[in-house]
Amino acid sequence: TRTGDSGDTGLLDGRRVSKADSRVDTCGEVDELNACLGLALSLGIDTDLADMVVQIQRQLFSIGASLADPKSRAAAHEKVLVTEAEVKWLEGWIDVLEMELEPLRRFILPGGLSAAAAFHVARAVCRRAERRMVALGTGAVGAVSLSYVNRLSDLLFVLARTVNARADTREQEW
Repeated sequence: TRTGDSGDTGLLDGRRVSKADSRVDTCGEVDELNACLGLALSLGIDTDLADMVVQIQRQLFSIGASLADPKSRAAAHEKVLVTEAEVKWLEGWIDVLEMELEPLRRFILPGGLSAAAAFHVARAVCRRAERRMVALGTGAVGAVSLSYVNRLSDLLFVLARTVNARADTREQEW
């Protein structure tokens, strides 16, 4: 520790860069998203949803590792790869969970149970992380990781709604 006291940090390729570097900023956004998911878990959610969230957290660590690795050395490790299969996995969960929900007729206000509200916060953080990833460019991030984060924000919205629906907590329409 103490190596970043002057405002710089290390990337996985060994380079030191400013903590204000766009790549470091993007890693921070993905880390914040992961922390939001940890908060949602701590608030108590059904086991099937908790298992899903833990898998998502693992994938976010993989995305963070690839973001911190400008030379893509970490990508050689299977644990770091985010594939189309993970994107399809998210899409599958969206489809399954949406079958539990009433169709949306209007926009809804974020809220409800604490865990649902935490998923709404995670969704907003996910969108911010996605914007930062887009700003870095597909070459720095990877098209599959971008797709994953885009689908993830959709799933987080559905998770918030599912938590409320399973508890018979009414959503507030705008």
